[in-house]
Amino acid sequence: IYKEVIVFLLELEPTFWLSVVKLKHHTAYQELSFSWIFNEYPSFVRQDSRRFISQDTGNLYIAKVERSDVGNYTCVVTNTVTKTRVHGPPTPLIEVHFPEIIPVAKGSTVKLECFALGNPVPTVSWRRVDGIPFHRKVDSFKTSGVLEIPYFQQDDAGTYECVAENSRGKNAVRGKLSFYASPHLLEKPEDIQKPIDEVLAWECKASGKPKPSYTWLKNGEPLEAMGDRVQVVNGVLTISSLTLSDMGMYQCVAGNKHGELYTNAELRVI
Repeated sequence: IYKEVIVFLLELEPTFWLSVVKLKHHTAYQELSFSWIFNEYPSFVRQDSRRFISQDTGNLYIAKVERSDVGNYTCVVTNTVTKTRVHGPPTPLIEVHFPEIIPVAKGSTVKLECFALGNPVPTVSWRRVDGIPFHRKVDSFKTSGVLEIPYFQQDDAGTYECVAENSRGKNAVRGKLSFYASPHLLEKPEDIQKPIDEVLAWECKASGKPKPSYTWLKNGEPLEAMGDRVQVVNGVLTISSLTLSDMGMYQCVAGNKHGELYTNAELRVI
């Protein structure tokens, strides 16, 4: 049983240094003892006036951190009954990663960040889990752990994986990029003049992700279906046997959870 911890020095003043090292174990047993390896086995951390290893929690505490303390630490758990010691080569620890699900708007630029710690310093690589190669527009900054996808489109959606690897092993995190788009008008009704008893058919059509729904208004009030004479189906407004009372300003509203758009047209009946 092991866990890797990297010690950092944060310079507060030219002559002052601060470090925090903590490993939390959720379960403790009396027959287990804890020790720590510094950089490479068998270089174990020796307890003294600056270093303390809690046998209750397994935590390693270092007071007044010095430059010589900087390095790679591995926790080792030993069964005092069987004298069995369990530890292993530490794999890269990914400290900065992206959420599991990321909604991305059409046409926007998305940046995924991935930063890993380890000794030797791990390399970071990126891939799509579905195996589809990256488009040429995708830029991977391996040194900074950033994957940038400009002008995001629906075919960019999918699960992306960051892999951190060194000679001791590798680690990976995944995140799903989901595509969404607010409504975009494709077809709109135009002002029209119709004789009495004629049939009106206006089409309102929009693209979007999720697929937009449609609502029609007349003079600012919701238009309700009236039997077979007034019908609204998939954005198409149909009014048969036109009368003078049908005249007015009509409005189509196309919307999804990411936005709405409006378009107007006037109906005149003569």
